[in-house]
Amino acid sequence: MNHPAPEFFADIQLLTISGAASGRTWVLREADLRDVSTLIQKAGLDPVLARVLSARGVSIDMVEEYLSPSLRNSLPDPFVLKDMEAATAALTDAVLTNKGVGVFGDYDVDGSSAAAILRLYFDQIGKTLPVYLPDRLMEGYGPSIDAFRSLKNDGADIVVTVDCGAAAHQVIEQAAGEGMGIVVLDHHLMSGSPPIGALAIVNPNNPEDISGLNNLSAAGVAFMAVVALNRSLRAAGFFKARPEPDLTQLLDLTALGLVCDVMEVKGLTRVLVAQGLKVLAGSANPGLKALSDRAGAKGDPSTYHLGFLIGPRINAAGRIGHARLAFELMTTTDSSRRKELAEKLHVMNAERQAIEADVQLAALQKIEAEQLSTDNVIVVAGEGWHPGVIGIVAGRLKEKFDKPVIVIGLDGETGKGSGRSIPGVDLGSAISAAREEGLLINGGGHAMAAGLTITTTKIDTLRQRLNTQLSADIIQARQNRQLKIDGMIAASAVTKTFASLVERAGPYGPGNPEPVFSLSDLRVRQSRIVGENHLSLTLENNEGREVRAIAFRAIGEPLGEILQSSARVHVAGKVRGDDWRGGDAGQLQITDAAPAI
Repeated sequence: MNHPAPEFFADIQLLTISGAASGRTWVLREADLRDVSTLIQKAGLDPVLARVLSARGVSIDMVEEYLSPSLRNSLPDPFVLKDMEAATAALTDAVLTNKGVGVFGDYDVDGSSAAAILRLYFDQIGKTLPVYLPDRLMEGYGPSIDAFRSLKNDGADIVVTVDCGAAAHQVIEQAAGEGMGIVVLDHHLMSGSPPIGALAIVNPNNPEDISGLNNLSAAGVAFMAVVALNRSLRAAGFFKARPEPDLTQLLDLTALGLVCDVMEVKGLTRVLVAQGLKVLAGSANPGLKALSDRAGAKGDPSTYHLGFLIGPRINAAGRIGHARLAFELMTTTDSSRRKELAEKLHVMNAERQAIEADVQLAALQKIEAEQLSTDNVIVVAGEGWHPGVIGIVAGRLKEKFDKPVIVIGLDGETGKGSGRSIPGVDLGSAISAAREEGLLINGGGHAMAAGLTITTTKIDTLRQRLNTQLSADIIQARQNRQLKIDGMIAASAVTKTFASLVERAGPYGPGNPEPVFSLSDLRVRQSRIVGENHLSLTLENNEGREVRAIAFRAIGEPLGEILQSSARVHVAGKVRGDDWRGGDAGQLQITDAAPAI
């Protein structure tokens, strides 16, 4: 049996922290101490890992599968998804009778990775699969009849939509009337009746779907569809004369879509992500490997690599170029072309960052000039702001002001906007209600994010409406802000060994948050700016033990001000291995800080 490490303290009261940069109250994440004890004694777990698991609801009967997630034990029958049988029947018939199948996909990471999953599977079974990805600026979101006709001209009798289609009533009905078979693989929220004329609508967020798999993104749904199709083709004897594809080789693309579409990393999604990271480590998709190498990724693949290194570069294509570049990277067999595309996406991401910085600066100047920061919902608009970056800018401003933000790029008499919210405030429902009342040309989303199209003259009305409608929720949400801490640690715990121990409960993400630990009363021995706005620090405890730390995007923010102006600080953050220094070196990625008074 393991014994508690002296540098970890989970059963003591946190210090009463005042003046934290985030304005949040630090609270110890709740764990069942009896479960912790059982995990230590019966499963032989280290106390740190036992408490992390218990705080995430993992009990003794779950722990083995949780720490070693496998598809064999966790993958459900794909036919539990509503309409999966109809979708599989249509695709099986097409493969066996040599009918043409095509794909219409969204231009973001999830849509393009879902399209890539289908293309690579059809490549493996020796079938052609034309893919149409729309131009974000010229065509916008969702399918069009012209795109469907283009796929039909390319030989597609059946068109599969991925990451869109569940709300495309008019287009699908028209396509069906022109003799096209439409299969929808989507995951967006649905309201009202499904589109008329589709052969199948596979969507775990269909109100009529009882699969419980509503945490799948389009890439997850596409993977389940491939599992179902492969099973059906096997039963039909299709693989008697040809090798059967190894579907596990598609899991890195599946994990990419799930992570980048911010699905909760729990249940089946957590298993798919965990297995996908293993596949990524083995370089199953050479395009992702090339892009990961160009991005400078180090260490074992993690959700960080997918969400912050690979994902943004894939997304850059759809945001400021064309998604077909990213799709080609994920599907080409030409190694020289792969290298060329990885470089293009890397450069394009840098261009996206520059555009994003310009729009963010302009938005901040408008917010100050128009005194919008006093609003509970910030709605800011500017002429010519690139629609490919306004969502990212809205997210940055939401973090800065700790309130919902909508950023609108104006183009003449209309504007396209993207909004991000804070926990406890349902922005998507408010935007949907505004659309239904005729205030918006179009709009919708979910609790934490929304998109809209609006007439310029109605922006002030929207601002007033949202501030009236959401103010009470926002005030309450901000009053209840907490930073949940998994335990206190000493400086000696900031090591790669400790980070590796904690990582066993991963992969982390929404629904399975990465553990945050606090360290108290450290001296700021050294700080320096790295990059444009990050802060690198050397902290020191009373015994002279050093802690290397990094605070991302801290310059010009309350976090940076505290870390640069306070002689001693309390800090909270995530422990990571420091691959640059090597050995057992660790680094604290600072989440929050407060002066140690």
